[in-house]
Amino acid sequence: MARPVTLFTGQWADLPFEEVCRLAAGWGYDGLEIACSGDHLEIDRAVAEPDYLPAKKALLESYGLKVFAISHHLVGQAVCDHPIDERHRGILPGRIWGDGEPEGVRQRAAEEMRNTARVAAALGVNTVVGFTGSSIWHTVAMFPPVPAAMVEAGYQDFADRWNPILDVFDAEGVRFAHEVHPSEIAYDYWTTQRALAAVDNRPAFGLNYDPSHMVWQDLDYVGFISDFRDRIYHVDLKDTKKRLNGRNGRMGSHLPWADPRRGWDFVSLGHGDVDFEGIVRVLNSIGYEGPISVEWEDAGMDRLIGAPDALARVRELVAIEPPAQAFDAAFNTGD
Repeated sequence: MARPVTLFTGQWADLPFEEVCRLAAGWGYDGLEIACSGDHLEIDRAVAEPDYLPAKKALLESYGLKVFAISHHLVGQAVCDHPIDERHRGILPGRIWGDGEPEGVRQRAAEEMRNTARVAAALGVNTVVGFTGSSIWHTVAMFPPVPAAMVEAGYQDFADRWNPILDVFDAEGVRFAHEVHPSEIAYDYWTTQRALAAVDNRPAFGLNYDPSHMVWQDLDYVGFISDFRDRIYHVDLKDTKKRLNGRNGRMGSHLPWADPRRGWDFVSLGHGDVDFEGIVRVLNSIGYEGPISVEWEDAGMDRLIGAPDALARVRELVAIEPPAQAFDAAFNTGD
């Protein structure tokens, strides 16, 4: 069976869930990576209302769609973040924000993530994609100089806050796939290693692979798959175009998305710098059999045109035949 191709609904949360189902089914997507945004999946209602999840399942079935993962990036972000401020108020449900007192926000966010594992299990899904937040991201510029103890404390804070959440994931038979991304506890190669070590490499904590954030950091995003082969729990595909010159830099200059003065931007699949064929070939080599999820985020193209185009591109990629025998063991052997 061909690898399923799904649509991540996070960029479609302004539309009713049924409308997104109608569009995705009409374009030919196999299913959805459902974001806990808008009315797409409301964790509080899923916990409190017995008929809520059965109704979601029935709606998906009526459009011939499956759900392969659910995503809770925004609330996950608040579990570890420091500072908690007006940016978080803009992305969090009112019930999580509450009075805005930072530690209260973090604790409510953590409880929501525990409930997300329970809802995923009830929905028949074994992977939750999301962010973790980070208490030390604000130190990345490294000035004033950052004491090593402060960095260590950041990873300990992550472990202290996420291990109890991951205990519930273990109990429910669900895995958390952390998206390696700027502003998170793991945002590049070495911080990914460090984050995994902070939670003792427990199987409940793995990775959502998205190459777009690695391209503009000049990371080896293909080799990343091989090195973390046992932790690639989910895959989002999104393209990035670097536009670096004497004026444009990687830090973005506080400019809005799609502003041509930025040093990089997200673009339609196949129009950027990502080697998608290389990615799929390595995914095949490590035996990844999960879905490929299209995350549409090109501010310069109508999404109603771009999303079906992206699907066609990914269909071509997943048609690449995997090798007769996985050869991931041959990677990094020095031969």
